[in-house]
Amino acid sequence: MTRPRILIVGGGFAGIACARRLERVLAPDEAELAVVTPLGYELYLPLLPQVAAGVLTPQSVAVSLRRVLRRTRIVPGAALGVDPEAKVCVVRLITEQEVHERYDLVVLASGSVTRSFDIPGVPEHAHGMKTLAEAVAMRDHVISQLDLADATEDPGEREARLRFVVVGGGYAGTETAAYLQRLTLAAARRYPRLRPEMIEWHLVDIAPRLMPELGDHLGDKALELLRRRGIQVALGVSVASAGPDSVALTDGRRMSTRTLLWTAGVAASPLISSMEAQTVRGRLAVTAELTVPGLDGVFALGDAAAVPDLATGGDAVCPPTAQHALRQGRTAGHNVAARVRGQRLRSYRHRDLGLVVDLGGFGSVSRPLGIPLSGFPAQVVARGYHLLALPTFVARARVATNWALHAVAGDDFVRTGFLARQPATIREMEHTRGYLTPDEVRAVSASTEHQQHDLSARAPGS
Repeated sequence: MTRPRILIVGGGFAGIACARRLERVLAPDEAELAVVTPLGYELYLPLLPQVAAGVLTPQSVAVSLRRVLRRTRIVPGAALGVDPEAKVCVVRLITEQEVHERYDLVVLASGSVTRSFDIPGVPEHAHGMKTLAEAVAMRDHVISQLDLADATEDPGEREARLRFVVVGGGYAGTETAAYLQRLTLAAARRYPRLRPEMIEWHLVDIAPRLMPELGDHLGDKALELLRRRGIQVALGVSVASAGPDSVALTDGRRMSTRTLLWTAGVAASPLISSMEAQTVRGRLAVTAELTVPGLDGVFALGDAAAVPDLATGGDAVCPPTAQHALRQGRTAGHNVAARVRGQRLRSYRHRDLGLVVDLGGFGSVSRPLGIPLSGFPAQVVARGYHLLALPTFVARARVATNWALHAVAGDDFVRTGFLARQPATIREMEHTRGYLTPDEVRAVSASTEHQQHDLSARAPGS
């Protein structure tokens, strides 16, 4: 008998956690494992702000899949569509070649993309912070603004280049604003015509509170710290429109700026729209066992799925966080193995370990196991949590070494220039185009079946 083929779509926290659990639970002769991902690494997303700020090197937060997966076949490409009836996944390889991966069981962990809320100009002019390339490009962009501001003779241009606007008062936006502001203030001292007080950082968010998940006390602590550092925080405000050299806010202000960094939410990967399945706010509706109702052999988890939050009664869904994705991946691995063996599936239920927010220096806030912390103790907890969450000892050693070296030697403020000729905007950096509709996926699957039938009919001895 042939081994069942298990296809995992996505190489993020959820997908790789599922693959690692399957490698541990299933023997090699029980199933054939494959992961579809355009990248050869698992990205530790929570530390991206520190990559953008130069505290960490890009390699330190990119964990090689060849190191953590020993017998899973890696398909280097992006999934464009899934046909649950034919059990085919259409994949565009990194060579742009299109292939069709067949499966018996599929795990959809395709993650999310930056959500722009259809605000005019945001996809074309804003920068994101979801990928390693975006973090590296943001560092280059920020340093280039300092270079250009120092070189120009136009006071208006200098002012615009030294004004930075970050949208999104969640963890990503707050940490990114905090770290990049520290970067620019330190760098300004190396430029003969710039002074730290010439630099403006703005953090805006439509919510009435900063990081409401932290609670009022810690949220206010973080807000106080940011404002004390000089970051101008505007709550209850968002972007009305964006252009190449200005941003209009919903409170009527228009600011001249060459930097708009967008971290105001995520949406499920467009891959989800390739299937005719029920969704909840754009995410696949799934059971507590992470199965998709009505679709045989389909599991979904992470940012792509609306997983019932049994810890709060099941009426709400789990938020799209790294902590949930990692744990759901392990549960999905257990359940896929159980399906292969004809065993009972397990419901996903989590226990909140708390939240950590690293604002650089000793200005962190954390809530481990419900205990509110701020200052140096919070910094120790935050960095300790990240070290434990990294999947390999090598990754932990790299991150710890980077932290120590940066604390002692500081930054050289070098920009690589790798993406100097490519617009580093959300539209260009995040792959949100080229996905198939359900009808297109079915047409591709039908043509594939016809070709295989035709080949078998022509085979010798048929």
